Amino acid sequence: MKMIIGRKIGMTRVFINNEAVPVTVIKAGPCVVVQKKTVETDGYNAVQLGFEKVKKTSKPMEGHFKKNGLEPMRILREFRVKNPDEYQVGQVIKVDIFEKGDLVDVTGWSKGRGFAGAMKRWGFSGGPDSHGSKFHRELGSLGQHTEPARIWKGKRMPGRYGNERVTVRNLQVVDVDPENNLLVIKGGVPGARGSLVLIRSAKAPKK
Repeated sequence: MKMIIGRKIGMTRVFINNEAVPVTVIKAGPCVVVQKKTVETDGYNAVQLGFEKVKKTSKPMEGHFKKNGLEPMRILREFRVKNPDEYQVGQVIKVDIFEKGDLVDVTGWSKGRGFAGAMKRWGFSGGPDSHGSKFHRELGSLGQHTEPARIWKGKRMPGRYGNERVTVRNLQVVDVDPENNLLVIKGGVPGARGSLVLIRSAKAPKK
């Protein structure tokens, strides 16, 4: 499985066969294999990747990196793999592991919207805007009476909106720039500019 950590730079467009295609540009890698986890030692198979070198880190993290003779990293993320023995601690993973036409799953964290009403959060239509109406953006009926005298769990209501982990599947790699560690992916990916994204081979690629 191919995998890498990156940061979303932003969106633009490229022309393919005289057609404008929206793309997202991601600065991906280089990443370093910091740790391997196996079923025997940890209960599952995974590889821990480090991204973005830093000068200082906490004492526990400093010991974690020093144990394997590596420089401290700002970001640590795990990727499940079938065979961790295919990777070596200290191995550098660069963006050139991907090729044009590859299908990838991209995981990011959506933009946080704070406390939002039902119309913004769930797309409710709201009430009439004119003709004497005094019901515009309110939630409306919650649908309960004396029995059961409570609101059903899961009812769509105002509340915190956004800042959730989101995965978009089967996005196509349009271009790869190994010199600048750039990955160009067709379509949009979750998160604001500069936010962290995890990129891996498509789990269930479209035929």
